[in-house]
Amino acid sequence: MCRHLAYLGAPVSLGRVLSEPEHSLVRQSWEPRRQRSGTVNADGFGVGWYAEGDPVPARYRRAGPIWGDLTFSDLARVVRSGAVLAAVRDATRPGADGEAAAAPFAEGHWLFSHNGSLRDWPDAVAPVAAGLPPQELLSLAARTDSALVWALVLHRLRRDPDLGAALAGTVRELAGAAPGSRLNLLLTDGRSVAATAWGDSLWYLADASAQRTVVASEPYDDDPRWCEVPDRTLLTATRTGVDLTSLKETPARDSPTGAPHGTHDRQAQHAPHGTHASHQGDDGQ
Repeated sequence: MCRHLAYLGAPVSLGRVLSEPEHSLVRQSWEPRRQRSGTVNADGFGVGWYAEGDPVPARYRRAGPIWGDLTFSDLARVVRSGAVLAAVRDATRPGADGEAAAAPFAEGHWLFSHNGSLRDWPDAVAPVAAGLPPQELLSLAARTDSALVWALVLHRLRRDPDLGAALAGTVRELAGAAPGSRLNLLLTDGRSVAATAWGDSLWYLADASAQRTVVASEPYDDDPRWCEVPDRTLLTATRTGVDLTSLKETPARDSPTGAPHGTHDRQAQHAPHGTHASHQGDDGQ
């Protein structure tokens, strides 16, 4: 498992978001409060950020723990951005892919992270992977389940740049192929964020007055405005609004291979700033 975070708002230093809060992402690398699987996220980390006027994000990733990287400390102090996606990694399986396996993954103006694991990897999802064009399979960023998840999301984005639809369709397809998988996904294009809660914690903090939205695996401080996202939910957000859509009720769009999954019928619930959008029902897993 991992911990990840996306920030949209006024430009601030990376440290203001990632290391200065009392329960920051950096602290979550060794002491997460709400992580449901694993206890230490020391198998790599990464941060991606957007500079003003440039739609293509920069990235800094390393294979080791974030707390031991002095260069990151310097970057966090001086780099400022109004759109950030960062993650600390707890590898599902040991491997030799190093920083290539650390989120955020990137393509063009997109940044992506996966918090979770695919059950019975890789056997259960081999049929899903086979639906990708061979060149996309050969271009996987790493030999990990998260890299495949990103390839599936990216395949959908290339056909339709709707962030939420790309995540919802991918989660539905993978959950069908590998029931019991944990599929908390996080995606941004620098202007908006989409995320899924599927098997682990997800929270958001929306501040209308400051036009700031933070989406994270868990709160980085004790601000009472943090709201927990119900399991089996798609979150979409901008700097000024958050919407929650139940994934238990929303069929996915067609799979990348063209096999229909039913009619797309989004029933979004708008979550006012600082107000939790209520969803009822069982886990669905």
